[in-house]
Amino acid sequence: MLQQYKRVLVAVDGSKEAERAFQKAIQVAKRNDGSLGLVHVIDTRAFSSVANYDTSMADKATEYADELLSGYKEDALKGGVTKVETYIEYGSPKTAITKEAAKAFQADLIMCGATGLNAVERLLIGSVSEYIIRHSPCDVLVVRNDEPEYAE
Repeated sequence: MLQQYKRVLVAVDGSKEAERAFQKAIQVAKRNDGSLGLVHVIDTRAFSSVANYDTSMADKATEYADELLSGYKEDALKGGVTKVETYIEYGSPKTAITKEAAKAFQADLIMCGATGLNAVERLLIGSVSEYIIRHSPCDVLVVRNDEPEYAE
């Protein structure tokens, strides 16, 4: 039985890893005549560490997110996806993607890029993609680097 993913949510942040996930998400959405959801999470935990938090930081982050998502949406439409929705979430990327965005979009597949953290970094801060895999309400596809790291 071939799974037909009709509501594909992809997490984007402007990184190369997210770009790869986005490109593959376009292919999945097109192949299944599905909808593509684009989510960018503004990590508000970073704001709490700034002594003199001021709303201009949040405004700038939201403006950047709007521009980023607009560019991705335009690329998806040019790529042949006809139904594209965008979401800006605030908070921890791990929980915002799995709890808020996946629920709001009613995703049946979440796609994200592999971050490439080493074992120590994963232990200290945790991997967003790892958290998504463990806590997602739907299937997850973690897109790895296109270049295999092993010799053939």
